[in-house]
Amino acid sequence: MWSPIQLSFIVGAGSIGAEQILCNVNNEGGLQEGFDILPVLKEESYLKAFPEERKCRAFLEFCGESDIGAILDLITGEEDEGLSTSVDREGATKPIDVLRYQDPLGSMSTGLHVAIQNGHEEVAWLLLLLASSLEPQAFPPDVIQAAETLRAKREEQTGKVDIRVIEDARNRTAEDIAKELGGKWDEWVRLERLKPVVDGIVPVM
Repeated sequence: MWSPIQLSFIVGAGSIGAEQILCNVNNEGGLQEGFDILPVLKEESYLKAFPEERKCRAFLEFCGESDIGAILDLITGEEDEGLSTSVDREGATKPIDVLRYQDPLGSMSTGLHVAIQNGHEEVAWLLLLLASSLEPQAFPPDVIQAAETLRAKREEQTGKVDIRVIEDARNRTAEDIAKELGGKWDEWVRLERLKPVVDGIVPVM
């Protein structure tokens, strides 16, 4: 719960022209001055309208924090592993694939996009294991061993969308972001670990 110590909200344009609501807040992390609370308000408003997506948004947050334990607890915490549910306009319940969820408040990024952007290789490996058709031999032995230790079970991927194919709002796959960032991701790109695959076929780019 936020504990504002100064209710001096400032609404205006940020350095990149985005609207902001700035305030000073005091919480467990201490005093934060000039905190932009607008994204928090937007997310809470969205979750009030779509509470069924709370689990999905927590998943993306864990991907950004590289919290492997929390990710696995979340996706294995229900009978249908890796699934949440939503209700359509007719009142019918339909599953939400948490592993392939795209953030409507964050440029339609998937967990893999988030992992790449934040430099989290362990999360990227986990998502490739659980939500892609990357060949088993492409995974380092220590990754397979860690997955077995953590009981991260790979399901049959036939008929499922390979997470590497999914594009964000700027039409970028996770591989595109890796190419932009370079550094540790250069090897991933070179070895085509993030190469989009549709129905087992690598499209010609």
